[in-house]
Amino acid sequence: MIMENFIAYFSTIPSSHRAALLAGGIALFWLFESAAPFIRFTYSKWQHAGINLFFTGTTILVNFALAFVLLRTADYSVQHEIGLLNLLPEMPSWLFLLVGLLGLDFFGAYLAHFVEHRWYPLWRFHLIHHTDTYLDTTSGNRHHPGESVIRFAFTCIGVLIVGCPMWLVFLYQSLSVVMTQFNHANIGLPKKIDRWMSYILVSPDMHKVHHHYQLPYTDSNYGNIFSLWDRILGTYRHLDREQIVYGIDTHQDPNEHNRLSNLLQIPFQPLRKPTHKPE
Repeated sequence: MIMENFIAYFSTIPSSHRAALLAGGIALFWLFESAAPFIRFTYSKWQHAGINLFFTGTTILVNFALAFVLLRTADYSVQHEIGLLNLLPEMPSWLFLLVGLLGLDFFGAYLAHFVEHRWYPLWRFHLIHHTDTYLDTTSGNRHHPGESVIRFAFTCIGVLIVGCPMWLVFLYQSLSVVMTQFNHANIGLPKKIDRWMSYILVSPDMHKVHHHYQLPYTDSNYGNIFSLWDRILGTYRHLDREQIVYGIDTHQDPNEHNRLSNLLQIPFQPLRKPTHKPE
């Protein structure tokens, strides 16, 4: 009964509830990092948040404008019984949910992220996310509108390959939003807790290695919800939290990453080579 109610809720989750989850998550982690910040940045928190919230808004607009595509994709996979979940033997609801979340997390988060780092045309758009030198909970949604379209496309591909019903897609998106805000937040969990968490979920320390300004760490730890994809596929790296320097070595000038007009233009500027080669 509990599982049935759970599925029923996410099958018809109101847009207002999803908006509340986004805003509530940012507010919650904002309070945590303001009360006990891991790094005491010398910056205007509101000015920094303004840029990142602008990109949050463009991400919402892109996803809202293309939502019908995602809905049609999910309906098509269910109606025509295609995708992994429709090919596997019947399984308990909890296992169906877990397999679906793992699959969506792989295609919609890990694979999309990996490809963005490996293919320069996509890296140009994702680069904006890495220019942030003051990583906090608002940084999680710092995505160029072009990248929002790219990520949306990968999510649709994942829905089709995994064969997800729409309620599972809504659940995945809700968890993804919260985990993104959590693992970008300027908080420091006790190291043991963070380490143990990272065996299953993407913890703050694990993800922040990805935001270190130099290779090879920038090209690691691509996961968003589950950490096993990085561990299984060999893209996991560890770096002590005290050694992490945020940003990207190709864009060190504060005027480049603190001005919204320049951030929007970065994908169309000449590509720069990193100053540090992979090990």
